[in-house]
Amino acid sequence: MSESPKPMRVRILDKEYLVACEEKEQDDLVASARFLDEKMREIRAAGRIVGTERIAVMAALNIVHELLRERGRGENLEEGLSARLVSLQERIDQALNRAKQLEL
Repeated sequence: MSESPKPMRVRILDKEYLVACEEKEQDDLVASARFLDEKMREIRAAGRIVGTERIAVMAALNIVHELLRERGRGENLEEGLSARLVSLQERIDQALNRAKQLEL
């Protein structure tokens, strides 16, 4: 039986938010809020963006950009690994076929 979410307070860019969160996810929520707060503070400190809403949108865009770039790296790694496994399987099959021919 899962627990019902409980309200939890997080602080982002000097503003407090009440977020419903299951107890087992509280650490992740705190870490996420801290990460977002840091990104928003970096953008505000750069001084080119004014207004909390615009800062939040720019932070979200930057975070999503990083996420998509990392996903792309993961997909490229996975594709490379799959190709390598196919190549190894072919080499194993060839070696087994040669071994069978030598037995004859």
